[in-house]
Parts: sequence; structure tokens; C-alpha cells
Amino acid sequence: MDTATLLARLECPPLDEVLDVVIDSDAFNEIDDQYAIAYALRAPERFNVLAINAAPFFTETIPVIRDKASSPAEGMAKSYDEILRLLGLLGEERLREATYRGSESYLPDESTPVESDAARAIVRLALERPADDPLYVLATGAITNVASAILMEPSIVERIVVVWLGGQAFHWPDNAEFNLMQDVAAARVLFGCGCPVVLLPCKGVVSEFRVSRAELERYLKGKNEVCDYLTSITVKEAHDNGRDEYWSRTIWDVTPFAWLVNPDEFCYSTIEHSPIPEYDDHYSHDPRRHPIRYVYYVRRDLILEDLCRKLTR
Repeated sequence: MDTATLLARLECPPLDEVLDVVIDSDAFNEIDDQYAIAYALRAPERFNVLAINAAPFFTETIPVIRDKASSPAEGMAKSYDEILRLLGLLGEERLREATYRGSESYLPDESTPVESDAARAIVRLALERPADDPLYVLATGAITNVASAILMEPSIVERIVVVWLGGQAFHWPDNAEFNLMQDVAAARVLFGCGCPVVLLPCKGVVSEFRVSRAELERYLKGKNEVCDYLTSITVKEAHDNGRDEYWSRTIWDVTPFAWLVNPDEFCYSTIEHSPIPEYDDHYSHDPRRHPIRYVYYVRRDLILEDLCRKLTR
């Protein structure tokens, strides 16, 4: 893709356009994917969700969520079930047949894809599109499914835009972020293939997007079935971690969707050269690499207001 076309793809489409999107989510990992999926499905004026993919995750080494998945395959399977549970709460049964199981393992290297229904769905949906109308892939977990799709069919980089929550801010002292560190090979594929990427880093950027128990109980609790579910799983997680009062919770995964809802109001971003994720939990940088869009600030209050208004429709 030539640089002019790539830069054009890194601009957010007009706000009155309805965008065809695929969601790629490790939905059972924490409690924030559920907010993000519900946000997208409660904003049909902006998102036409064509598919939802279950991403792998593995938490045995993470103390606060150690018992959630003992292997990437188990994490993916639990995420698939959680997506279906959420679709039921949202009354979106139509999407059950468009919910796909993802990779059961991470990439073995930077040239070998992992076969899955999710990766094949990305390839199929991308190839069905006209070249000037890209598919938006909103990824909020390990980028394995997306990287596998690119390795299966490299030409899709000209027909997709990937908006990914992953890695830490460029100024952060390390890059040991859960989504990225699970599958560094997949991240290297994504950042090295020339695909248009909008990157929302975790610590140092999206870590600002937090919600408190008081806000959940004031703005969501009692509004509808899905709002009660989101409130309950968030409060339960805090309780299970020994926090019953004076806490707030980062709901990371909402922010890639917020960038597409209203990037000028909700996020500040710039164009940077595509980083190189290294296997020692750091980025390398090379000014000769192609551009990506890098979000460096999120406006917490405005995003939270929009999220709550859409969830309580």
C-alpha cells in the first residue's frame, strides 16, 4: 500500500457513516470486553457488527485472574461462551451464527498462521469488500486471530483497518502488557505487514479510562438486564480482589470503539512510525517504517458519558 493511501486509511471515517466491523475479543479474561461489545451493539448508527471472534488468553501467571484459563485454548473457549451469554442479554441472537471460535494456541513463529474459524472469517469478510471500503477489525485481546488471517491471505492488508488495544505507551519503561506479551510474534506480524493500524496503548494512555462503583450504581444499575450484568461482574471482581470500597476499575476495551465513535472529541492521536515489539518486553523504533496512528490521550469523562448513554438506551 502506498503511503498516501495508508495515511488516508488512518483517518477516521466521517461520523455519519455506518462502519462494517469485526470484533476480536478475549471476552472472559476480565470484565471490560463485555462493556466494549455491548457499546458496539448499542450503537447501530455507527457499527454494523458482521462477526465477533473469540481470542485466546492464558492467565496462569497472572495472580488476580490465575484461575480463569489454564491454556490459550481454554481461554478462547470460555471467551466464546461469554460472547454468546452477552448476546443473549443484549437480545442479539442474530449474531450467534456470526460468532467464531478463534485460535487455540499462539503463533509458533512469525510466518505460520494458526488455523481457526475466526481467522478464516476475517479473511472471507475482508476479501468480500471493495478495495476502497475497508473492514474495521476492533481487537481487544492477543492479536493472534488477526495476524493469522494476514499470514493466510496477505492481500487483506489492503482491505482492513485494525484498531487494537495492546502494548504500553511509547514512553512507558517496559512493554510487558498482557495482550501483546501473550503473542509477541503476532504483534510483530501486525506491525510489520504494512496494514493500517490504530494503536491504543494500555498503561500511560488507556489506563486513564476508569469507572467507579458509585458511577456504576448511579448510571447503570437497574437500567436494563445488560447494565445489571456489567455492574454485577465488575463489583464481584473488586470484591474477589479484596476491594469493596474506594475503588475504580479500568475498562480498557471500550476505547478502540470510542476512537471510531468520535476520535476528535474522545481521543488525541498522532501519526508515528510502526514500532517493533521485541521479545524482551520492549519496543524498538525505526523511522524508516510505515506509519500507524497512535492514540496518546483519552478523554475519560466524555467517553464514559457516551458509554452510559448508549448502554441505557
